[in-house]
Amino acid sequence: MTEAADLLLTGATVHTLETPDRTADAVAVRDGEIVRVGSEYEVRFLEGIETEVVDLDGGVVLPGFVDAHTHVQLLGQYELHADLWGIERREDCLDALAEHADEIGESDAEDEWVIGFRYDESAWDDDRPLTRDDLDAVAEDRPVAVFRIDVHSASLNSAAIERLRDDLPESDVRTENGESTGVIVEDALDALWERVAPGREDARELLVAAQERAHRLGVTGVHDMVRNTELPWAYRALDREDRLRLRVRLNYWSDHLDAVAETGLAPGAGSEFVRTGSIKSYTDGSIGSHTARLREPYADLDGGGADGGDVDGAGRDGDDAEDVRGQWVVEPDELRETVENAAEAGFPVAAHAIGDAAIDAALDAFEDADAATDDPNRRYRIEHAELADDEQLDRMADAGIVASAQPNFLQWADEGGLYDRRLGVERRQRADRFGRWLDAGVPLAFGSDCMPMDPLYGVDLAVNAPTDAQRISVTEALRAYTYGGAFAAGDEDRLGTIEVGKTADLVALERSPWEHSEAIDEIGVALTVVDGDVVYGG
Repeated sequence: MTEAADLLLTGATVHTLETPDRTADAVAVRDGEIVRVGSEYEVRFLEGIETEVVDLDGGVVLPGFVDAHTHVQLLGQYELHADLWGIERREDCLDALAEHADEIGESDAEDEWVIGFRYDESAWDDDRPLTRDDLDAVAEDRPVAVFRIDVHSASLNSAAIERLRDDLPESDVRTENGESTGVIVEDALDALWERVAPGREDARELLVAAQERAHRLGVTGVHDMVRNTELPWAYRALDREDRLRLRVRLNYWSDHLDAVAETGLAPGAGSEFVRTGSIKSYTDGSIGSHTARLREPYADLDGGGADGGDVDGAGRDGDDAEDVRGQWVVEPDELRETVENAAEAGFPVAAHAIGDAAIDAALDAFEDADAATDDPNRRYRIEHAELADDEQLDRMADAGIVASAQPNFLQWADEGGLYDRRLGVERRQRADRFGRWLDAGVPLAFGSDCMPMDPLYGVDLAVNAPTDAQRISVTEALRAYTYGGAFAAGDEDRLGTIEVGKTADLVALERSPWEHSEAIDEIGVALTVVDGDVVYGG
């Protein structure tokens, strides 16, 4: 006699995403594994006395979302510090920070940092970053630090600048008339992170909060980009306690390569929930912070600053022709060395590259290391790849390099938006051409970079993108957020589609994204299942 299932999901349309059109009516799960996909009549034969049956009342079941590029520590910090997402006026942003400062109290005020995340000046009338003068008005005697949404720049008040002064690289501190504006970029953020990074127990608390948030969004797996953080310890601690219900790929920063290799953390090694992934490196920064490395100058910096004047309110004294094309966070020769060392240790590399010049550098390094491989644990990735041109896409396709992209970045790609101002129309229209990427045969994995973590928000932007070349179908977008993430990690044999024998990581939506494609971001998550357990809804 066939053993009864632990969980049945019924009353739904099940989109397996195994093929574009395959659907079913119900799913049966036993011991964390999908054991039947078919009609409700067939699946009901596996109902036993103790089987949990969830009637989804006409909803849609999909594979669980895999966020292929995220920073889970940030997600937890958004829950615990001042979250400035969506604030559209400078004054309201500063009011929110002041309110948060009051909430954390005056005890030990001189040692208590006021921290904010996800401010986005591109939505403000003047498109100018927060300055030390702005933040001095929030608090004079206690340090205030506010991270821009892309986390490639931050703003500090005078107290914070004084505390970090000896640790900030001069080249990454924005100045005006020889004085710090309070804006720091790229490597200068390392010193800030060291001061505000959570300890082990705080990391555990952040992870618990982030996991709950992820489940509410239908996220069942993440590729976490980790550096100088206690999150790897926290993941493994919760895993040992059987409290971890996110499948995690840990992509370690390149400065941890020797330690990772020495401890035997080979790609794909680990437990059911925590596995080692790639080695992560930068090439450039971000478009919003003017630090993505471009072949041609930024549209709003072109010719500006060379005479030592202020550029676009960013407070950049003495810019030269190189500065107006962004910057190298990691020089091409250093990246090439990192890729070679990682390859010798058996690791692929996930290289952050946004600007077209940066993508060239990543491709050159990967091709020198012969990134083309049939080993699923050796898949090379370009993170973001926003301004890839046709030749670069062909190179990526030929080598099987995964484009690990963030569809939510399209929030800045509307006519007249941030990308228009930073890049000009032609490059704005060339950014994130997901349709063109798929046509070229580039493997596509979607993630959020926590801007924000919300798969349906990203899917909506990809489906309803501003240009035809950026736009893809509902099925293609959902596959990029499920199968694509699994493929990028070499996990496609156990995750990413709804098939018998695969792990029971599932999400149920309240409505069909195919039938409501004009407003996918408004669809609610009804149920999230990880390893056969209902972790949200139900």
